[in-house]
Amino acid sequence: MARSEGRPRYFSAILETCPEHGEFTSMLVADRWSDCIACANKVEMNALASQNDAWRRELGARAWEARLGRAAIPERFSDRRLSTYKPTCPEAERALQVAQRYADNFGAVRKAGMCLIFCGDIGTGKTHLSVGIAHVVLEQGGQAVFASVRGVIASVKETWERGAAKTEAQVIRELVSPDLLILDEVGVQFGSDTEKLIMFDIINGRYERRLPTIIISNLALGELEKFLGARAVDRLREGGGKVVVFDWESYRGRRDAA
Repeated sequence: MARSEGRPRYFSAILETCPEHGEFTSMLVADRWSDCIACANKVEMNALASQNDAWRRELGARAWEARLGRAAIPERFSDRRLSTYKPTCPEAERALQVAQRYADNFGAVRKAGMCLIFCGDIGTGKTHLSVGIAHVVLEQGGQAVFASVRGVIASVKETWERGAAKTEAQVIRELVSPDLLILDEVGVQFGSDTEKLIMFDIINGRYERRLPTIIISNLALGELEKFLGARAVDRLREGGGKVVVFDWESYRGRRDAA
């Protein structure tokens, strides 16, 4: 900004020229001539915008941490992403493609309530792909929750004790409400009628709300009904639900043998 030299001290205002905003009136205030008001306002607005951006980033980080905490992804699998899954055979590549399409189109998946069943051999990447999908959902602002069936059954049974902190309905509701629920280790439970009823309440509750569920199991598809019940499996497959059979060599076994 161009400033006049030798300003007369007996004037309290003088016309100045700002190279960006043109002429403005400079006022003598406390022995100091004021700068261009438009420039000062611009600096203030930029500072305010920077503060707002920082605040939005902080809020976004807090929201992300909250979603990630509620997701309850086990520490061992917390770094799993779809981009880090390394297919070892054409079948594994197709499984990755199914998972990637599911994640990339989760808006439509969520609207349709389309489920996935990952079943088959251990160490083939079922959990890796499921957690990778969960991270995409979380990054899009949705809520994904990871839970083992054994943990779910234990949490429900704890509510039957006198003085329990939660009711059975509360535990079920917490599992019914997320945008995506991943149920791991289906088949490690006893498969009792009580356990089947608990699992049906969760799966059916999500089915009624058109909320997608991913099932992870080391069992063959035909054996799942023994632990979930025929009605639950039917609901998982309705509306375009897909079954991916992981029947190739264990990645962990191949890695350990190397």
